[in-house]
Amino acid sequence: MTTTYNFSPGPAMLPPEVIDQVRADLPEWHSHGVGQGASVMEVSHRGKAFEALIDEAEQDLRDLLAIPSNYRVLFMQGGAWGQFACVPMNLLRAGERAGYAVSGGWSKSAAEEGAKFGQVDVLASSEKDRFTRATKINCELVEKYIKMNARPDVAVPAAWSYLYLCSNETVYGNETHVLPKDLPAPLVVDASSHFLSRSIDFDGVGLVYAGAQKNIGPAGVTIVIVRDDLLDRAPKAIPSVWHYAHMAKHKSLFNTPPVFSIYVTALTLKWIKKEGGLAAMERRAIVRSSMLYDALDASKRFVAPVAKEDRSRMNVVFDSGNAETDAAFVKFCEARGLMSLKGHRVRGGMRASLYNAMPTEGVEALVAAMREFEAL
Repeated sequence: MTTTYNFSPGPAMLPPEVIDQVRADLPEWHSHGVGQGASVMEVSHRGKAFEALIDEAEQDLRDLLAIPSNYRVLFMQGGAWGQFACVPMNLLRAGERAGYAVSGGWSKSAAEEGAKFGQVDVLASSEKDRFTRATKINCELVEKYIKMNARPDVAVPAAWSYLYLCSNETVYGNETHVLPKDLPAPLVVDASSHFLSRSIDFDGVGLVYAGAQKNIGPAGVTIVIVRDDLLDRAPKAIPSVWHYAHMAKHKSLFNTPPVFSIYVTALTLKWIKKEGGLAAMERRAIVRSSMLYDALDASKRFVAPVAKEDRSRMNVVFDSGNAETDAAFVKFCEARGLMSLKGHRVRGGMRASLYNAMPTEGVEALVAAMREFEAL
């Protein structure tokens, strides 16, 4: 029987142990050994069992990421697209601007969405390089932008409310491996695709968010980690479910949360801790991605186009330069149980997503399939 490996970019594979626990809990959820008389999908989010679950999930997240005490953890909905709007609604103050680094489709979309709420400056973009590198934000870039856009009649900018980057572009496979520091405004990070695969240095970071469906759970819950001093920026007129301070005040339980998604995320957080925490996740990510990139660099048929220093450990994009060959390879892999390798529609080619739950054996099988295909 062929072993199946799921390379989907999201919703993505979960650890088998987590799936087994979910299966066991579906008829009746046992919280800390106590039966709830119902499935986890049927219990009240106002009940003590679920409140204990979400509190424990927050503490496990704080433990794993070493989140400083002056940051709130929110379990929200709407995914990254929701945060594209939520961030400027909450953080973009009147008379100020927001600066964005564009490294791919997601940060480009975030900048476009942010412009609906105020003035957005695209500080730099790697689009002319087909997003084969990550665009860096640093003080030099900010100063260069000010000089290039200086006008005698306009102060550019009066002030930035925040600076924004997507630290892993899922579609184009580039990753910012070290977050910038000493910026003139709080840094906002969309960390969706590498969240909990490595540590986060919160020095200078004002807000981090991530959809759970990449690395830690099913679609439905979005984790937001926001610094206390940013909570009161939002005008009172924005919707309550998008208001960070309002959601923090109600401990993410203002409205009905995505109960099942939070439950699975809580299980996955326990799994990560049991497996050795973020240090173990990062070591495995380096092993998996290096194995695949080494094979691609040695290949005579396939190419990994992203600059080596910016290659994502989570989303490896590659292609043959020929759409028919790429399609044939995807089909070849599917016959061998290697699923969801087709690249995103805007880029084409292939994409292998190597999230925390992907075993090394999956990458070994993909490399073997590449070599077999090349030998045809």
